[in-house]
Amino acid sequence: MVRRAWPVRTCVGCRQRAPAHELLRFIAVSDGAGHSLQPDPTRRLSGRGAHLHPDPACLALAQRRRAFGRALRITGVLDTGELVEHLNASTTTFGHPVERGSQSKAR
Repeated sequence: MVRRAWPVRTCVGCRQRAPAHELLRFIAVSDGAGHSLQPDPTRRLSGRGAHLHPDPACLALAQRRRAFGRALRITGVLDTGELVEHLNASTTTFGHPVERGSQSKAR
């Protein structure tokens, strides 16, 4: 039996490590006035990418922590509209606990 070893990535929201196929990859696309976050479910778009669980809780944590800019190494305001729409349209959630690790303390 051959086991496939998936690469492991860290979610920018909850900071948990997970196999890359469980996370949604997204990239920043320049639109002249700033950058917008574009989902990359096929993992084929070029550019620096970051990963997020397809869960609104992880999205909220990433927004609260301002993690998108750090993960993508971009300064300035990032438009998260397209990423939010993609996550809202997605019906699949993985139900991982968000309260683990260093994010367990309420602020």
